[in-house]
Amino acid sequence: MNSGFTPKSIVIVFAVVFALYLGGFWGLEYLRNHKGPWEVGFAANSNSFPSINVRQPALGVSDVKLLFHGESATNASGIIRFDAVEKDALFGEVIYEDLTFLPGVVTFNLFGHEIELMPRVLVVNKTESPWRSGATIDIWPTNKPAEAPKPLKGNRPTRY
Repeated sequence: MNSGFTPKSIVIVFAVVFALYLGGFWGLEYLRNHKGPWEVGFAANSNSFPSINVRQPALGVSDVKLLFHGESATNASGIIRFDAVEKDALFGEVIYEDLTFLPGVVTFNLFGHEIELMPRVLVVNKTESPWRSGATIDIWPTNKPAEAPKPLKGNRPTRY
């Protein structure tokens, strides 16, 4: 009796399955990363209030500035690309991140304000506002939510 499995047919099946696996893997990796990460510029100096500048080119979001009036931070400034989990903000803390499919969702606790970057909308203290490139959003200490944003599980340092 012939079972129908020859070494040639086994190699062909293996090659087809391997090619499908590689195609699926690289296809998913492309879908996960092709839009790119959130780019958040942190600026703080002794002459003005701290601010963040949000950019996400694939979504058409550029130069969205959030200015924290009445707050102060160390002289930390720079740009953080949120392309991998557990990256720290230069001031405040990252309290949630879902970067499975970039740009994903990143939520900050900055001076007691909850700032959430989502592809669909910007959320400031639980209030949604559409993305508008070039916009400046003024955030005041009086706008802080009654309940402070919940931190991540674990010990991540807060920088102010």
